[in-house]
Amino acid sequence: MKVVAFNCSARLNGNTSVLLSHVLEPIEAQGISTETFVLAGKKVHGCTACMKCHETRDGRCSGLRDYGNECIEAAVAADGIIIASPVYFADITAEAKALVERLGYIGRANPEILRHKVGAAVIAARRAGAMHAFDSINHLFLISEMIVPGSSYWNIGMGGPPGAVAQDEEGIRTMTTLGANIAWLLRKTRGTDDVDSSLDVKIP
Repeated sequence: MKVVAFNCSARLNGNTSVLLSHVLEPIEAQGISTETFVLAGKKVHGCTACMKCHETRDGRCSGLRDYGNECIEAAVAADGIIIASPVYFADITAEAKALVERLGYIGRANPEILRHKVGAAVIAARRAGAMHAFDSINHLFLISEMIVPGSSYWNIGMGGPPGAVAQDEEGIRTMTTLGANIAWLLRKTRGTDDVDSSLDVKIP
């Protein structure tokens, strides 16, 4: 089993990265492999509506040649997908939106490639707009017939300057719980029920 995470922040080591690390840790602790794709500095173009993916139906984006194709291929091959974004003007980043558009269109052309995968959104916010950004990513998962696990709160961490989100105790706890729930769900849905209960997150 494998989970791929897409860090759609413009910062290499910002708050989004901190939150992702806390989600991935309990997943890896359950023996599930993970890989993170960092979109900062990469070219990821939005969907051009060429509709070639509906013609070829091969699970690939044929209209563009950029880093987005690597991300799409990794998502299609994975069992779980995490899309993480900071909040930009009350929504996700342009890179995150481009990924949602491209992956979403390919998923509509080939419904089976995303169906029943586990999907989770992770949002880093300074103050406001987090729920709108959270919904923007979950819309992709839900229309693609994916399974979206919950956590002890919505998957949001609060912090302004890079690294400040680490001081958000509830946010970090939410991410750790999310990771544990992703691992549990993957084990249950992929036919391996040997989840180590000692790794369950204890919420005070």
